[in-house]
Amino acid sequence: MSIYDAIKADHAHHRELLARIADTSGDSAERQSAWQEFFYDVKSHAAAEEETFYSKLMSKTWGQDSARHSVEEHAEMDDLMEELNGMDMSSPGWLNKFNTLKHDYEHHMDEEEDEVFGRAREVIPEDEIEGYGQRFKARKAKELGLVDEKRADSLED
Repeated sequence: MSIYDAIKADHAHHRELLARIADTSGDSAERQSAWQEFFYDVKSHAAAEEETFYSKLMSKTWGQDSARHSVEEHAEMDDLMEELNGMDMSSPGWLNKFNTLKHDYEHHMDEEEDEVFGRAREVIPEDEIEGYGQRFKARKAKELGLVDEKRADSLED
């Protein structure tokens, strides 16, 4: 599986979770469950993406701006997700903030798939990126186990 297919598969899952969360209301078990799955999957996805894909893109001069822009968006979305995690899910404020996150993340995924992947294909030869799909998936699995630890560290800072 290519890195592009691996990331797109995650994005499809994230879009489905965003839609599921948007269809829930209040502090329901369904919303809590979908949110937890989304939160952990996106956190591990973003970390793995930065470690495998964006680090490779940044090593190529022409890919640096695309990679930096996406990493900045990851940080902004991470902040929004942390805020949402600390809020009461039944409050109108939670839904407003979630809708902002949903809009921003959908835009980010579209931009990655349409623009960043195109740029990456121009600057990273296929033979150099071969195997990166597996590396991404392995890194994501590792990152999933580190989400809580990393959150605790960042809250201490």
